[in-house]
Amino acid sequence: MGRRIVLWIVVAVLAAVGLAPILIMLAKSVIVDGWLSLEFYSRLASSPRQWTLLGNSLILAALTTLLTAVVGLPLGVLLGKTDLPFRRGFATLFSIPLVLPAYVTAVSWFDLLGRDGLLARIAGAAAARETSNWLFGLPGCVLVLFSTFLPIVMLLTMVYLTTVSPRLEEAARLVGGWPRTLRGVTIPLILPGVLLAVLLVFLLTLGEFGVPSFLRYDVFPVESFIQFSAFYNFGAATAAAIPLALITLGVLVVERIFLREKTYQLRPAPQGVGRPSIELGPAGRWGFFAAVAVLCLVIVVAPLLVLVIQSTSPSVYLDALARAGDSLLRSVAFAALGATLLTVLGVLTGYLIHTRALSCWRVVDSLTIFLFALPSTVIGIGLVSLWNRPATNFIYATPLIIVLGYVAQYTGLTSRIMVSTLGQIPPSMEEAAQMAGGRWFRRFSLIIAPLAGRGVAAAWLVAYIFCLRDVGITMMVYPPGMETFPVRIFTLMANGRPSLIAAMCVILVAATVIPLTLLRFVFRPARPV
Repeated sequence: MGRRIVLWIVVAVLAAVGLAPILIMLAKSVIVDGWLSLEFYSRLASSPRQWTLLGNSLILAALTTLLTAVVGLPLGVLLGKTDLPFRRGFATLFSIPLVLPAYVTAVSWFDLLGRDGLLARIAGAAAARETSNWLFGLPGCVLVLFSTFLPIVMLLTMVYLTTVSPRLEEAARLVGGWPRTLRGVTIPLILPGVLLAVLLVFLLTLGEFGVPSFLRYDVFPVESFIQFSAFYNFGAATAAAIPLALITLGVLVVERIFLREKTYQLRPAPQGVGRPSIELGPAGRWGFFAAVAVLCLVIVVAPLLVLVIQSTSPSVYLDALARAGDSLLRSVAFAALGATLLTVLGVLTGYLIHTRALSCWRVVDSLTIFLFALPSTVIGIGLVSLWNRPATNFIYATPLIIVLGYVAQYTGLTSRIMVSTLGQIPPSMEEAAQMAGGRWFRRFSLIIAPLAGRGVAAAWLVAYIFCLRDVGITMMVYPPGMETFPVRIFTLMANGRPSLIAAMCVILVAATVIPLTLLRFVFRPARPV
């Protein structure tokens, strides 16, 4: 099968799995009783509550984004550019909240600051009431989502720092020190990539519904989810979802116009080229170490430690596994299947975008990023609107609908990883095989795929982690009796014992951290022979 045929099949799959549900959802929302109508949108626009919800969503997204940018950029520079002790360990610890469902972090903060939490035992009920009132609302949501999405800015800053030419930094240091070099050379060069990370944080915060739902802060995604799941009002749910989709589309259009080409130009410097490191000196090294350690302790270690303290009894873990062991096995199986499909699709999509083999490569790139940034509630409603019919019941009534949701939302992750990986493979390798008469499939399977092995492994692990942690899509589409472990935890939070919920969260943390540790080994630089 030729290259163009395979790549066009990939485009068709992306359109069917990701784009078609959104279009069908939009079409159904403007048809009432067989007639074209804007009734649901008219109600939406005339309701003061809906404008309040939209304002709450934008305020939450803006504050979270601002905080992650202010903290994430310098943190990424410290961990990626300096001689700070235990840099890799800190990077791994800070990354843990990102690979967990955000509501798990919210539960951990509730177990720490809630009225019956650990603080109440230490400081008394009066102090716990104050912290609980602070936690339930906008400040608590910002705190939880800041700790969840901080790793996006931090990690992308660390990655983009490797794209800066050491020669430019060395030339700048001839006329100034590192502070001036960072301000005048390094940060301006990586700024497009950092802004991309900031926009991604904004969109992911805008679409989050688990944390605001748990902490009782009314936002647009929660309204859409309630209209769909509680009242099964498809039209109202879609109308509430469309503004989020339009905001997502608008932000990505801005990113496409002003940032996309600049981020394409950011490529890792050639291997073997020494990158200058910032020497902090004894006082600076341990001063910054203390600051980073305190931040890590407050937003990562302490909340997770509280979960462990809340669930110290072995009987609680046995009870958790008895109640939800089947859900855990389903989560692992669904995540493994979803990661495998996402890796195959991501490799081919990344190859299409990297080689620009089809004229629609920009559209494909934008579509995958759009679907990743789109709120999961929107994708979930779209999947239901497309597949909930007798002819497709063999998909809608089975776990396949969950896997299709994974593929729709997370292809942008695997394709981006593969674009970066393929960019490090010399084009001459494939060109030489082509001149020798090798067909495309043979060249791809025997040359490109083996050379991109580490990237493929990383793509599978990242996809597995995100499929395992998924709540939004699964909550919207899972068939009866097929709930995953994160969904089981989410549904038990309303009336489950705190110790049981904490134990289930710890099990989910362990199931997620293990592949995260493997991912760290995949990206560990090879030692020189």
